[in-house]
Amino acid sequence: MSDNAKLEIKGNTYELPVITGTEGETAIDITTLRAKSGVITIDNGFMNTGSCKSAITFLDGEKGILRYRGYPIEQLAESSNFVETSYLLFNGELPTKAEHDAFYSKISSFSSLPSGVKNILNQFPATAHPMGVLSATISALSGFYPEYLTAEATEEIKNKSIAQLMAQVKIIMANFYRKTIGKDPVDSNPALGYSKDFLNMMFDKEIDDEVAHALDTLLILHADHEQNCSTSTVRVVGSSHANVFASISGGVDALWGQLHGGANQAVLEMLDEIKNDGGDYKKFINKAKDKDDSFRLMGFGHRVYKNFDPRAKIIKKACDVVLEKLNVQDPLLAIARGLEEEALKDEYFVQRNLYPNVDFYSGIIYKALGIPTNMFTAMFVLGRLPGWLSQWKELREDTTGKIARPRQIYVGENERNYKKISDR
Repeated sequence: MSDNAKLEIKGNTYELPVITGTEGETAIDITTLRAKSGVITIDNGFMNTGSCKSAITFLDGEKGILRYRGYPIEQLAESSNFVETSYLLFNGELPTKAEHDAFYSKISSFSSLPSGVKNILNQFPATAHPMGVLSATISALSGFYPEYLTAEATEEIKNKSIAQLMAQVKIIMANFYRKTIGKDPVDSNPALGYSKDFLNMMFDKEIDDEVAHALDTLLILHADHEQNCSTSTVRVVGSSHANVFASISGGVDALWGQLHGGANQAVLEMLDEIKNDGGDYKKFINKAKDKDDSFRLMGFGHRVYKNFDPRAKIIKKACDVVLEKLNVQDPLLAIARGLEEEALKDEYFVQRNLYPNVDFYSGIIYKALGIPTNMFTAMFVLGRLPGWLSQWKELREDTTGKIARPRQIYVGENERNYKKISDR
């Protein structure tokens, strides 16, 4: 393969470098295109645009492959834990036992919030959306840790940031949930382990080990997913050398949308719609197959994975464990299982690869755990934090990185003269 691509524009030919990643992905480097030709490219949604080189996550949607730092997601979900996987994403290698213990000890050292942050948290009405609360409170943390606001993110700050946010975000989430139900917050107890500690802060009761492990697995599956909308947002904000709190807060805001992190909430809202209609899920299967019907089956298929979502196969097992252990009797869960069973055997869905995805199963798990629907996207934040922080760290360590500044094609009015209001 040639090391250059040739682009002909209005009779002029320009040579552009071709670069290849370690997994064979190929890209045309257009960094110098505008300077050479005065021409830019346009790519709505950036579906064909690589914004960076990254060594963190490899995703092949056609083959259903997801790897963190080279490790298949199936192996990590089976044998790792969320803390270890977070260390891997952030540092590039799996930790030794001593490194793992030191990392968790650092997380544990942030097992309380500054009193000022607690005061801010208490000012929100109980009806506030958890994502708005998370975004605002994470940003507000910058006021209590001025050492993070230096122009350069030192190694100490980068290492401190992942431990601090992994510890404090789950406290913010649990404390606000307790506020919404009119109960006092429960102190963090890191000795329980990461996921069990979070569930204990939420519900103040003994947590089954297998249930906590299922949540841990779900967090691993959500830990990173290449250059999606929220991750790209973290990188764009971070490219201006904004502090880590501002960068992560931006990621929270991007994730809030229903087309991104809000998908699992949309699943439960769909199930509620089916229940209110009488619970006949087969009727809604047929509605989804009717091209003239506006109904959409949420939680099936995936924008990136064209064959299957490797995370869905893993989380289905965790979902089965949670439902069995908790023995929750809920009509929405019964509808969900019915939809799953019908869709997996229906030729219409099979031929189109419209399989239940990770959002479908995660919504069921959260519902079974007793987590309110409007908090589902915040749970996504909890899982995605180490990925965002790893991407932010990689960005800040890239000495060739530039501030994000996309171009545009202007389609507005040409130059015209101003008229005074009396003349209009």
